[in-house]
Amino acid sequence: MDTQQQQQSAIQGAKVLMVGAGGIGCELLKTLALSGFHDIHIIDMDTIEVSNLNRQFLFRRSHVGQSKAKVARDAVLRFRPHINIRSYHANVKNPEFDVDFFKQFDVVLNGLDNLDARRHVNRLCLAADVPLVESGTTGFLGQVTVHVKGKTECYECQTKPTPKTYPVCTITSTPTKFVHCIVWAKELLFAKLFGDKNQDNDLNVRANKAASSSKETEDVFERAEDEDIEQYGRKIYDHVFGYNIEAALSNEETWKNRRRPRPIYSKDVLPESLSQKNGSTQNCSATSVDDSAMVSAMPLLGLKNPQELWGLTQNSLVFIEALKLFFAKRKKEIGHLTFDKDDQLAVEFVTAAANIRAESFGIPLHSLFEAKGIAGNIVHAVATTNAIVAGLIVIEAIKVLKKDADKYRMTYCLEHPSRKMLLMPVEPFEPNPSCYVCSKTPLVLEINTQKSKLRDLVDKIVKAKLGMNLPLIMHGASLLYEVGDDLDDIMVANYTANLEKSLSELPSPVVNGSILTVEDLQQELSCKINVKHREEFDEEKEPEGMVLSGWTQSPATNGESASTSNNESAVEVTESSSGPEIASKKRKLSETQPENHKRETENVESEDDDDLMEIENPMTVSKKKKRVA
Repeated sequence: MDTQQQQQSAIQGAKVLMVGAGGIGCELLKTLALSGFHDIHIIDMDTIEVSNLNRQFLFRRSHVGQSKAKVARDAVLRFRPHINIRSYHANVKNPEFDVDFFKQFDVVLNGLDNLDARRHVNRLCLAADVPLVESGTTGFLGQVTVHVKGKTECYECQTKPTPKTYPVCTITSTPTKFVHCIVWAKELLFAKLFGDKNQDNDLNVRANKAASSSKETEDVFERAEDEDIEQYGRKIYDHVFGYNIEAALSNEETWKNRRRPRPIYSKDVLPESLSQKNGSTQNCSATSVDDSAMVSAMPLLGLKNPQELWGLTQNSLVFIEALKLFFAKRKKEIGHLTFDKDDQLAVEFVTAAANIRAESFGIPLHSLFEAKGIAGNIVHAVATTNAIVAGLIVIEAIKVLKKDADKYRMTYCLEHPSRKMLLMPVEPFEPNPSCYVCSKTPLVLEINTQKSKLRDLVDKIVKAKLGMNLPLIMHGASLLYEVGDDLDDIMVANYTANLEKSLSELPSPVVNGSILTVEDLQQELSCKINVKHREEFDEEKEPEGMVLSGWTQSPATNGESASTSNNESAVEVTESSSGPEIASKKRKLSETQPENHKRETENVESEDDDDLMEIENPMTVSKKKKRVA
């Protein structure tokens, strides 16, 4: 049998699992079908939104609200009716998609939009010994990587960059960038006004101080039942943009070497009554109780272009009108809201608040379109990139099916040519010997065993950092914690009680030198954690009060430094929640790349949660790592 026949035989006889039917997924399903694949299964929990239609070409407006997986299946079967496509409108983390389920497939192809799901699929593929082809895009950038157990590094062999954070003092007191104002408006002000009222934050502390200085003793964020909405909005405006700024200015030491902010009060910016000027929110045809996410303040104010730059007065009007609409049209949601980039009114409020604060601190203002991109960490999707990446996935999948291990490539799609190439292939690398997922290397946890509770360990480490969904924690032969449907009431009560105990007070005390075994039975993953007691932690740098090490990249070898050099270039693309990350230590190129290829590390999200990816200076130099032979 010649090579072409072997390839066709491998393709037609393969059973393929696709996870994700969004931007990459639509292109991938089409390409698989047209390439001759006959047995394709698709898992996707999402439904189609209007904003998907500009690039997820298998969907039409009539499909809005329907399952992505099912509609994609039906669309492809119309031009390839003879093949078998099975769709699952479900979460890939559901119990039915276990190791045995994954074992039936010859290859798994990922087009996911979050880190948690990608790690979950990676672990199931390792447990089932099924090859995984990962992918991700961000604007014009994209990448495809191959992960084969025992031959190449797994998806978690390298560090996944964490979202960029900012010091609390910078956000609350001394912002210098517009992103600081966005974080303040989104995480503090919006959360305080419309989120959990019992959740304390720095904004609340400052508001109380301001309230005292203005001879008001009540909580300024509390609205009385009979209080006029507009007056309430003005009160909030004056406190956060006026009194709070004045309170901050009272600390002369802070402003010795900084530009002093300007307090802004509603009476200096807004007319006496907005209702006469703009009409009533109750009669606004743009609002709908049934579609709260589409409620908007912009039509009330004659604002139509989201890319228009609003001045201080316009931002102030949007701030008040948006707040009024939340109380007039979405009152039942107040107390439970969190910021959502697809919530038009939330975006308007956060944009206006951030711009008013920016005006106060002398920071350039931004349009709603720009502010939404910053608040939602959005890089708008490019359909062509999705199509290119989908094609690369199929190419690598065919190599996997043919077992051409020496031809596997991790391929990067670049925005600017490098050596006259926009596609940069890199040979895959061996598994990282320090990877706790595929190499079983123990982790080290520094924690105050006398103060930290088991709940802190479960929530902040086991679930948040290790990505375990159904964890089991053992200390020696003692079972400290377990979840599952098969537990009796006594066991559940015991484990619940353990959660509230400090580590040193557990039935089998966890102290300095203890070794914990943590397992996830669904993922068939087990790892060891060496506990190291530590008394104090830096609240700014280590806010969780614990530090996990050993889950990062392996240290430099052969005497070479892992630090970046300025006279060599290498491909290095990392991503956050969706695209696969190849962090550091990539194959070196022979040319030094021009300065315009450099890109600061930033957390970005492609439009509408498709194929989320973090890019960290794709042309940065890094140390060479041993390649798979």
